[in-house]
Amino acid sequence: MKLHKLPQLVKKGMKRLGRGHGSGRGKTAGRGTKGQKARGTVPRDFEGGQLALTKRFPLLRGKTRNKSRKPHTVTLRVSRLSIMDAGSKVSIETLKKYGIVNESAVSVKLVAGGTLTKALTIMIPLSKGAKIDIEKAGGTVTAQ
Repeated sequence: MKLHKLPQLVKKGMKRLGRGHGSGRGKTAGRGTKGQKARGTVPRDFEGGQLALTKRFPLLRGKTRNKSRKPHTVTLRVSRLSIMDAGSKVSIETLKKYGIVNESAVSVKLVAGGTLTKALTIMIPLSKGAKIDIEKAGGTVTAQ
């Protein structure tokens, strides 16, 4: 078997910087000469003193400021479904129609809690405990 046909088992390591002239990356270690970037650390979003991109937009300021704008899953207890008619299908649209969840809700998950007396057909994601409560009341789970 020839050496060049052997499988390559080891990844090539990163180049070690600043370890003398013999390494090929000594002295300035690939940073060029002088200047802020050669001497210390510069933030990734630094634009040379220009107003940063994150500050130029009025509502999107900062890196982690807009958590409320991201859609989140609404958790809903099984007992809240008791206002619905018996035998009705439970989906996000019907929950909005009955006013159980807000109109802006994107996803809903049912969790165990309270008691349910009506048989309903569930078409939204739910927990194992909620599934047991619904089946105990005579309802069915079609999809998750």
